[in-house]
Amino acid sequence: MDYITVYAEAEGRYEEKRSEFIGHIAPVKTGDEAAAFVERIKSENRKARHNVYAYIVREGNITRYSDDGEPQGTGGMPVLDVLRKQGLSDVCVVVTRYFGGILLGANGLVRAYSQACAEAVSSARKMYMSDCSRLEFSVDYTLYGKVSYLLPSYKVITEREDFADRVNISLLVRKVYAEDLKAKLVDASNGSIELSETTGLIADFGEKL
Repeated sequence: MDYITVYAEAEGRYEEKRSEFIGHIAPVKTGDEAAAFVERIKSENRKARHNVYAYIVREGNITRYSDDGEPQGTGGMPVLDVLRKQGLSDVCVVVTRYFGGILLGANGLVRAYSQACAEAVSSARKMYMSDCSRLEFSVDYTLYGKVSYLLPSYKVITEREDFADRVNISLLVRKVYAEDLKAKLVDASNGSIELSETTGLIADFGEKL
């Protein structure tokens, strides 16, 4: 299943009526990793009034959020809504609020927490993850040109090209394209190519799905 996550931790900031909202985003693989990230951000911001959070984890289909003392529905849910609208999974966001002395009201809080989360998401490098297969094969130099011509159409990730007696190639291709690419490779080599395939892999293809 294709999904979008982030490469590493990132941060975004938003200010509303002297209250500072700091969005912290991190990639996580499990609920335990998400909980640990939340606790770390809280410990690093002990003087903050609130540390609102939300996370979505694919393993176990876990979704959690917390208003952390803000009025119900004004913190955690708006953060979660941003993650969902961005199509993100395996991510955790904590928005830290340093109170500026002026009450914002429910609408103001929703806007501020949403914006701080959006700023964090915007500053993070996205990873567009897809189910894929690894294809490994070797070809004669006389066929290398034909093979090279085919590959860009399938937006593969070339892991290895060794130029020895033959050209040995290892590449990743999205699962949905794997069968078609294998058929085209066999056809281009007049059936002489020998392919090995490893399935069940996930890789970042670096572009929108």
